[in-house]
Formats: sequence, C-alpha cells, structure tokens
Amino acid sequence: MGVNMRFVWLVVFGLIVFGLIPLLIEATGRWDLYYTLTSVALLSIASAGVWLTFYIGRINIGQGAFALCGGYVSAILVTQYGVSFWLTLPLAGLFCALVAVMIGWPILRLRGVYFAMVTLVLTEVARLTALALPITQGAKGISSIPLPGPLQLGGVTLIPDFSTLTNVKAGFYVLAVVLMILTFAGMHRLVNSRLGHLCRSLQQNEELASSIGVNIASLRLIAFSISSFLGGLSGAIFVGISQSIYPASFPVKDSVDFMLNCFLGGLGFVFGPMLGTLVNYFGWDLLFETGKYQLLIYSVLLIALILVLPNGLLSLFQRKKSEDH
Repeated sequence: MGVNMRFVWLVVFGLIVFGLIPLLIEATGRWDLYYTLTSVALLSIASAGVWLTFYIGRINIGQGAFALCGGYVSAILVTQYGVSFWLTLPLAGLFCALVAVMIGWPILRLRGVYFAMVTLVLTEVARLTALALPITQGAKGISSIPLPGPLQLGGVTLIPDFSTLTNVKAGFYVLAVVLMILTFAGMHRLVNSRLGHLCRSLQQNEELASSIGVNIASLRLIAFSISSFLGGLSGAIFVGISQSIYPASFPVKDSVDFMLNCFLGGLGFVFGPMLGTLVNYFGWDLLFETGKYQLLIYSVLLIALILVLPNGLLSLFQRKKSEDH
C-alpha cells in the first residue's frame, strides 16, 4: 500500500471518528456511546503496549498493574498536590516506565514463560500495594477528582476547561481518539524503524541476534518501558473520566483482556490491538443477553476464532489480498 493510499485511509478514518460517529450519536441521543467508544480507545492504547512486548517475543500479562499505577499517580498529583491533569499524563507514563525498568531489568533476562508468570502477579501486587499505602487511601480509594482544567501554551488555550463543556463525554471521546491515533502512528513508525527491525530479530532467533552484536537486554527493556508508559497513560485518562480510582479499578481480568485484544486483532499487525479491543469489548456486551451462558459462549467463540484465525482477524484481509494476486 503506497503512502498516498495510507493517507486516504487516514482521512477516511478521521472523518468517521470525528464526523460520522458524533453525528450518529447526536441524532440517536445515545450519549452513553461516547463513554463506550472512549473506553475502547483507551483500552486499545494499553493493548498496544502489550502488543509491543509480544513483538519482542515476550508475553505480558501485567498491563493492568501499570494502568492502576498510572491512575493513582494522576489522582494523587491532582488531588493532593494541585498538579494540572494534563501534566500528570506524561508523569504517570514516565513513573510506570521507571517502574518497568526496575522490574524488567532482572526478569527480562528470564525465558519467555518465566517472564509471563512474573507479569501475571503484577496486577495483584499493584492492587495490594494500593490497599496498603496511606497515600492511596486504602480500600476507599480516591474520589471527587476534579475534571481537567484548561491546557494553555503561551497564553493560547489548546484544550478548554472540561468543566465548562456542555458535553464532557464528547470532550473525553475526542481526547482518547486523538491519543489513540498518535499512539498507533508512533507504533507504526517504531516498527518500521531500525529499532523495530532489531526488535523483530528477537522473535526469530535471539542467539543469532546476540551473535551479530544486538544488545538483547536493552531492547527488551526499551520495549517493556514503552509498553508500561502506554499502560500508565491510559490509566491516568481513565481517572480523569471516572473522577475516581480504587484498588480494584484494574483487576487481573483487564490484564488478560489486554493480551486477548492482541490475539484477536493479530499479533503480526500493528493495528491488531485496535481491532481486537473493538471486537472484544462489543462482543462481550452483545453476549449479555445470553445471561448465565455469557461466559461459556464467549470462551467457545474465542477458542474457535483463535483456531480458525491463529493470526487474528486482520489476517483475513491479508489472505484476501494474497488471493487477489
């Protein structure tokens, strides 16, 4: 696909998310869809981080821990220190990236299965830590967090005060979608850069990559810290939307879902987490009508989908393209 075609698809996507979808919501009066689609956008950002660790050949089942950490960092800075919400977003991401470096330096040297097992307990560790620390206010969490104020640069208001907006949900929707676009554009650029090619070599043969001078430990650490940054960023924005955070805000199930989103969309595709999140989120909601059989049907469909399409839903387009040729 040429550069011009990519630009066309980007324009079409922009028209849909910023034009068509808001018009449809306004016409139908389904204001709740703003929150739903905002959640999908933020979950896809966190899932993009998990996808990056898959890209270096590691399974990350602990993204919920970094989303929780990022949320608490933002909430504490806003409520206890009066820091602007907009400044807390990069700070929350950087804090999570720093934690990832401290954790990842020893465990990323382990073989894949051991790394996966360690990350599996991270979310529960983060929850228990939030319960124990006085600064996180234990089980009652942090509530009554104010809406984001204005973001100004050089006297120019880039983002208005959310408390003055007539439709706060629409404001968060635009924010989440813009960040999602920037995240996946950045991921696409990273994957196609020299650093991305080196990361890909870790999937194929780590011993061979090491023999030609690739610093495997550093690459793993960079990928894991970027992944954790995205988890912290998404968690911080969730706090702004819900105006509260609790130790149970991001359970282990969320960490598993972040991983499933990557499988559903396709591990071989940068935009796989975006599609996987959309399908997983709405698929679960659509099965709500099945009542007590919801989890059973959901599990069977997931297993069947992974068996039929082991490379994810996006592999359908790849298969169709190869058949056309």
